[in-house]
Amino acid sequence: MTSLRRLLLLSIVLAGLAPSLARAVQPDEVLPDTKLEARARAISAGLRCLVCQNQSIDDSKAELARDLRLLVRERLKLGESDQQIRVFLVKRYGNYILLKPPLDFETAFLWGMPALVLAAGGIALLFGLRRLRSTPAAPLSQDERDRLAALLGADTLL
Repeated sequence: MTSLRRLLLLSIVLAGLAPSLARAVQPDEVLPDTKLEARARAISAGLRCLVCQNQSIDDSKAELARDLRLLVRERLKLGESDQQIRVFLVKRYGNYILLKPPLDFETAFLWGMPALVLAAGGIALLFGLRRLRSTPAAPLSQDERDRLAALLGADTLL
């Protein structure tokens, strides 16, 4: 393959990936201070859009996500720390706003549910297999043997 073909193929692949790499942050939202903007992006990447399913507010194009991004930037301009902003948002919206909620009493059930479901399925499978092994097949009655022999066309069955 020539280098021109490789370059063309790479360009096509990258062009196909470009829409998936785009963020929902609008140019008018971006802070002029690059350090504050980097902090805003880091915070908003960990916050769940309340309208979209499992999408960060940084990726969401919903109006509420835009409002939350602007709120994060306003609080950063006021001098609040990243942790203070997260605490404020959790107080306002609950742990649901965090894409990775902390493991505490309220969320322990949610964190443990996959393990509980797997354990319950494994136990049910073990009991089902044990029941299958412990139940012997009932012997055929003479009527059933005769009918089977007739169906198979054999005179006798072993």
